Amino acid sequence: MTRTTAPTDGAAPAAWVDHGVVPPQRLPSEPAAIAAYLSEALGHPVHERWTWTRLIKVYGALPDARRAKPTVCRLLIDVPEVVEVWQGGRLRALPSGEAASVESVVRSLLNSHARRFKAAPMAASVSSDAAAGHDVDTSTALPCNVVEWLQRRGRLANPHDDTNTLGATDDHAAAAAFLRERASGSRHTWRAYTAELQRLVTWCLAHGRGPLSDLTRQDLLAYRQWVAHPGDGVAPGAVAGERAPVATPSPRSQARALAVVASLFRYWHDTGYLLGNPAAGLGGGSRSRAGFKPQRFVPEPLMTTCDTWVASSIAGVAPAPEAVSVWRRAAIWSLFRYAGVRLAELAWQPATGLPRLDVDERGGWTLQVLGKGSKARSIPLPQRCGDVLHRYRLARGLPARPTALEHLPLIHGQKAFALGARGLYDEVKAVLLAVADEVQDEADALLLRSVSPHWLRHAYARTLVVDKGVPLPAAQALLGHASVQTTAEYAKTDLSKLREFVERGFSDGTAQSGSTR
Repeated sequence: MTRTTAPTDGAAPAAWVDHGVVPPQRLPSEPAAIAAYLSEALGHPVHERWTWTRLIKVYGALPDARRAKPTVCRLLIDVPEVVEVWQGGRLRALPSGEAASVESVVRSLLNSHARRFKAAPMAASVSSDAAAGHDVDTSTALPCNVVEWLQRRGRLANPHDDTNTLGATDDHAAAAAFLRERASGSRHTWRAYTAELQRLVTWCLAHGRGPLSDLTRQDLLAYRQWVAHPGDGVAPGAVAGERAPVATPSPRSQARALAVVASLFRYWHDTGYLLGNPAAGLGGGSRSRAGFKPQRFVPEPLMTTCDTWVASSIAGVAPAPEAVSVWRRAAIWSLFRYAGVRLAELAWQPATGLPRLDVDERGGWTLQVLGKGSKARSIPLPQRCGDVLHRYRLARGLPARPTALEHLPLIHGQKAFALGARGLYDEVKAVLLAVADEVQDEADALLLRSVSPHWLRHAYARTLVVDKGVPLPAAQALLGHASVQTTAEYAKTDLSKLREFVERGFSDGTAQSGSTR
């Protein structure tokens, strides 16, 4: 994998290339010119100097300048020059003597967007593996003993090159091909798949089975039994021969373990590496999906109390840089509350530029996210959410609406470029704990202290499916569910609503209760 390293001296590098455009474009050599280029490319100011003369020249009149740059105008009363610099994911206005240099700001931004902007020449910073012409083998995430154990083949391996379209000569090569094709799109999927593969190998080591291409149907049924009831067995990832008590995994964990194994053997069989598929039907298919039962709900009145608390926290607060943390918390709460996103979907992904906000010509806000399976989806946001996001952007020093070229984290970090999943979690918990301290009912307070951001996703889904009667396919698209059966489970949590839907659906407008027929 190619990796570049930015210079560590005080000046910005003389040669940078923007790989975010086609064809790639070389950046200017001067730091100030680079800052102007980045302002255009990233959709936000980078390093701008303001005086009264320039303000009037740009905005035409002093009242217009005060409306557009209130913080700058306030600072210019005491100092001759103010600099707006992009730091910590937002725009800051500082007296020129206190602001960071244009070189340091440019260098920080280029490093933050390292996937897009790379120092030239590229050949000087290519890793040794890439320079030698070798692809980095991502399967090395497996322990050495597992890799060595996989480097062989069993009775079911296809010995005929003309029908073995995978071209793998042993289980290790076949497993690496499976992981690259089926799990490399997401680091979470990669971690889960490699863990389950290691769990299967560990079981084989403990029970004298293997290699994987030698396992029979009876072997895999025994493995399924062990996954459900490990008892005093071998923990996943343990060294061969070590035994320790293992807790019984949850039904969802069991289903995931078997689904990965079933997917592995199906892939091997479909690509011709195996002569047969001993794991056919092992994962249970839709039966494991049907076991999903959403139960973690917060009563709607309590959710309304939380909404009221958030609204009161920003009431009368101007969207100014000094109040950016207040508006950030309100924006995070609004996105979880009114978009029903998963925690990972709201965390910034530099490679894809998601999550991202779009605003249409009528002022409608849409959240673009990357969900499970690397599937992108668009989530229309209600106006109340858009209003909060609008003011949060103003507090960050951004334009009220995102531009087409904007490539910024949706939620900024105070210390890092973007707020990560842990920071998002903490912001939601801060709201819940604050409300828990204020409510009078001890049961409500206890419930709020146990709530996580994913509970807000359940509340969003139930509002759509149960309270508003949104058609299941539409709700499925908004939630990003792989199966409509998962979406339908929310309707099953409220039988009274289902009865109401049925009565309304089959009513012909005449009274039924008095009929004697």
